[in-house]
Amino acid sequence: MTATVEAPASRRSAGSDFAPLSREVRDSGLLERRRGYYAWAIGVNVAATAAIWAAVAWAGATWWAVLLAVPLALASARTGFLGHDAGHRQIAGSHRANRVLGLILGDLMLGMGYGWWNDKHNRHHANPNHVDKDPDVGEGPLAWTREQADGRRGVLGFLARHQARLFFPLLTLEGFNLKVNSVLYLKRAPRRERLIEGALLAAHLGGYVGMAFSFLSPAQAVAFILLHQALFGVHLGASFAPNHKGMEMPADGKRWDHLRRQVLTSRNVRGGLVTDYMLGGLNYQIEHHLFPSIPRPNLRKVQPLVREHCALVGLPYVETGLIESYREALGYMHEVGEPLRS
Repeated sequence: MTATVEAPASRRSAGSDFAPLSREVRDSGLLERRRGYYAWAIGVNVAATAAIWAAVAWAGATWWAVLLAVPLALASARTGFLGHDAGHRQIAGSHRANRVLGLILGDLMLGMGYGWWNDKHNRHHANPNHVDKDPDVGEGPLAWTREQADGRRGVLGFLARHQARLFFPLLTLEGFNLKVNSVLYLKRAPRRERLIEGALLAAHLGGYVGMAFSFLSPAQAVAFILLHQALFGVHLGASFAPNHKGMEMPADGKRWDHLRRQVLTSRNVRGGLVTDYMLGGLNYQIEHHLFPSIPRPNLRKVQPLVREHCALVGLPYVETGLIESYREALGYMHEVGEPLRS
């Protein structure tokens, strides 16, 4: 299992370690909104999504048109990243403007509930990798600790035993999983939120299914939807997978300040502009967790400040290549399921 990492004893309870870094980043101006960047990014993504659907309509009922699900999955992942940024208030200055953007990008364009995602993701950010508080590592089909895996039988036991091998195949279902959970969340949401998001989700479903079956034959439409959702789920899931799996998992009673809670549980992924694009900036996971509202294009710029500060206070700063990040994450998952294979 992952070894417990501790900062030097003299620093262990230093609640003010984050304050100097916070001041430095604030004074650098990197927390300021990048409205021009996001106007361009949203505009290009909406135009690309519309162009892909136009190409499906132009191609007509042909199996070649089904292959357009591939670029549509790429565009959908970009929409998801932008909705994620809106949820963290990276795009606009007001909560209301970010919420409107999140509803349009999430509910209307993706069919993924903005309210459900925000609730879940904010709990993750507050206590990353905490088994009892982070929904991303809570009880579910996969096991993130040996305690969760212990005693599993039947289908859940099979999944836990082979979860490292099954992880990416299971991601092909993630697109559908996001939609189902979005609808289930609305059952317990306030009435106003239920009406607004319910209407937007219904509009997405009607438009998405309607266009697919209008432009393609029934068999082609089903194939198009399955391919699109499978690739979208893999792309989105693969972008989040390297971030925390196999990193520190704080136990109850362990008190970490904000700096340690976010840095020790997160892993960065090295790479250039292509990596930034494909992972939606989530490859700067440490910086994103320390400063969730920092605009995505500024994450690369703030990285040297964060790395230098971690070295100054004696805190491990974990960064790997993309392949190595998957190897570590899957290796950890394989280790968790080991007792069930004995």
